Amino acid sequence: MLPESSFTRGGSLAGKPLTGLVDPVKLMRLHDEGATIVLQGLQRYWTPVSDLLAGLELELGHPCQANAYLTPPGAQGFAVHSDSHDVFVMQTHGTKLWEIHGEGGPGELLLEPGVVAYLPTGTPHAARAQEAVSLHLTIGINQLTWRQLVSRLVLDVLDDVADDHLPAGYLTDPDRLADGIGRHLGAVADAVRRLDAPAAAQEQAVRFLSERPPRMAGALLDREALTRGLSDDSVLRRRPGHPCEVVAAAGDDVVRVLLGDRVLRVPARIRDAVDVVAARHELTPADLPLDPASALVLCRRLVREGLLEVVR
Repeated sequence: MLPESSFTRGGSLAGKPLTGLVDPVKLMRLHDEGATIVLQGLQRYWTPVSDLLAGLELELGHPCQANAYLTPPGAQGFAVHSDSHDVFVMQTHGTKLWEIHGEGGPGELLLEPGVVAYLPTGTPHAARAQEAVSLHLTIGINQLTWRQLVSRLVLDVLDDVADDHLPAGYLTDPDRLADGIGRHLGAVADAVRRLDAPAAAQEQAVRFLSERPPRMAGALLDREALTRGLSDDSVLRRRPGHPCEVVAAAGDDVVRVLLGDRVLRVPARIRDAVDVVAARHELTPADLPLDPASALVLCRRLVREGLLEVVR
């Protein structure tokens, strides 16, 4: 890993100093000398990758990230190493020879454009570009685990344990702690047994579907379309990879709509209309089981929230 100073420079914007700007001259010189260019978090600034990862996250229920690796001919970016997460490798340009270590020892796999490889967590590997410059995309699956989920639930229970001081004298007489330990552990065990597993499962889904990165590409164009006005036959489309899950509790007068990065609360009386939005890829306000004025109000709000985009 090269120091940041070897490929960045300083600068200024409106008189304010800036640091960490990529210097293309330095970058290309290092690339000519065999350095691999790594584009971290590609999903943050390239929409096709963002759409791919958003859809993958909804399928898997695990956070995903993408990096791209541009390696000069014959060069190797990293020595043999392993990752703490599952990885999908997608070769897009050139070829790369992968050294993959498994139970039977090391093996080799040549990746060409269009070929995808899967590396489970902890698989030792390295890759070397062949005759031409090589570009591949890695999709990392940052798994959520049972330990993480159970730990969070138990930590919530531990918040109710008294934070009183331990009694003096326990260093020479540890039995002074025995009764208290037994009492607190018993209380924690009882509280854990009372945990509502279905409710905890629902809350995990709500947490995931309300903490994803915002997806608002084209939002300015959609707002401009709103200023021109929507009609009953305006075609609206669900934004790619954008969730729309409706959560309601019996007797509530509002329902929660999970939009990925936030929770939208709407009156329960329009639940049927929201269900139509959740089930359709494209729709018009006239498709909703609401009066025309209410349908337009709902559609305008869902466009502003980023769930729907106006088909242009």
